[in-house]
Amino acid sequence: MRLATWNVNSIRARVDRIVDFAVREHIDVLAMQEIKCKTEQFPFERFEDAGYHVEAFGFSQWNGVAIASREPIEDVRTAFPGMPGFAKGQPATGSGQAPDAPLEARAMGATIGGVEVWSLYVPNGRSLGDPHYYYKLDWLSALTEYTATALAANPDLPLALVGDFNIAPTDADNGDPSVVQGFATHVSPPEREAFSALEAAGLQDVVRPLVPTGFTYWDYKQLRFPRNEGMRIDFILGSHALADAVTGAAIHRNERKGEAPSDHVPVVVDLDLEGPDDDDRPMIF
Repeated sequence: MRLATWNVNSIRARVDRIVDFAVREHIDVLAMQEIKCKTEQFPFERFEDAGYHVEAFGFSQWNGVAIASREPIEDVRTAFPGMPGFAKGQPATGSGQAPDAPLEARAMGATIGGVEVWSLYVPNGRSLGDPHYYYKLDWLSALTEYTATALAANPDLPLALVGDFNIAPTDADNGDPSVVQGFATHVSPPEREAFSALEAAGLQDVVRPLVPTGFTYWDYKQLRFPRNEGMRIDFILGSHALADAVTGAAIHRNERKGEAPSDHVPVVVDLDLEGPDDDDRPMIF
């Protein structure tokens, strides 16, 4: 299975480019974030004509997630247990969102070929101290709790949490000079601690060991891309069962080039879910 994640920054503006990439690179499963459309506005037909099953979830011109797959998409969910919502006007207390706050279109989980895949668009946080920043931390805490619970119940579950996490977990992941710890989100200690907590719950970054350098996002402003002043904020995090199946990985930097690109690029991993060829093992009668 070739699994990819891409914050597409408006599916309707870039559908031809996205489908062309998926076909050209032989992507089996493509998790998308920031589709920026209602579910019924998603260009399903363009993907279906290319041989993909598609599930999408969006409310408006903001947020939204989707999954396209060559194989059937089963057990579709549009929230993980405990996922908080967000309502404007809530106080920036850090004590959690109101229980009746509406859920946003930020998560889609499904089972594909035996793998539990989640396309995730983690809240941005906006600025330090903003209610959205505390919402981000609450959201990540709930995701971590779900991950720990799922892997405790099934330690051998092939689980992939993929998407735009809006966190640069180390200084090496931040090349944007305008993003400074103490003044900006994405690099604050609580955000980085939240990312580390996800890893401690049983996940690992399955791309960085194979792709030791490279960013996944460059702001459209200030010539960030030509200067390579980007950030690595898009990840494929896998359980041990998924990590053990990874045979290759790539960050497709060239997708930031050309006409009307997204400000993010695809991140891809190859998975050998069948295990090693055992033809050479001795036969036992």
